Formats: sequence, structure tokens, C-alpha cells
Amino acid sequence: MSTETFETIRYTADVVVTTTDGCVLLIERGWDPHKGQWALPGGHVDPGETSRAAAARELAEEAGVYATPEELSQVGTWDAPGRDPRGRYVTVAYQLTVIPGTPAEAGDDAVNVRWWPLDNLPPLAFDHADIIRAAARVAR
Repeated sequence: MSTETFETIRYTADVVVTTTDGCVLLIERGWDPHKGQWALPGGHVDPGETSRAAAARELAEEAGVYATPEELSQVGTWDAPGRDPRGRYVTVAYQLTVIPGTPAEAGDDAVNVRWWPLDNLPPLAFDHADIIRAAARVAR
């Protein structure tokens, strides 16, 4: 008889949207954890959905920026056990480059959306600063 305990793991996708002139799109979170902090657009992968499709859907729902899943480039996977205070969350991050002036509008779980210079970011929720740094390296 085994005494193993299995942990619940939640699957998410995040998107680093950068402009060709060095800005990144962030949303202001409207819910806990980290309510009021800035974060990348992203969220849960729905049943039957790929993480890439979830990333494109969440980007449209939270920031009003539309891209096809094929336009998103995978940056990597973040799975550190303590990265989210709600429990074990594993995220696959994607990157998209757009032109300056691309319109964005807060929706769904976001209360605000803003383009931030990559060299002057606010404090970020979760490990999103690490994800942005990795995406910046990949985009070079």
C-alpha cells in the first residue's frame, strides 16, 4: 500500500507582448492574489485547449490584443513550487512582438492595461519579471 500524496497542479499560459521600440504590455490585476499589481496577460488552460491557444485567448480577453496561436513563440515553462501562493501552478510563456501604438484595452480580469518601457517596469506579480527577462533574451 502506497502512502504517496499527489499534489494538484494547475496549467496556465502567459504572454509577453513587446513592441519593436522596447515596451511590454502589462495588466493590472483585479483579483487576488496580487490584486492591484501589474502582471502579464494570461490564465488557465481550458480542457481540450493547448497552452498556445489559451495564451492567444487570454491575451484577447484580458488586454484586447488579438493574435493567432501560430503568431506566438514559446519562451519556456515556469514550474517552481512556490511561484503562486494559491498552490502549484505551471505556466508556459509565449512571446509576441507588435508595432508601437498597438491598441490595448482592459477586459475580463484586468482593471487596467498599459505599455511599460522594458527598462522601467513596476514591481510585478508572481515571477513575471523572470519571464519577461527570458522573453527579452529570446527576442534578440
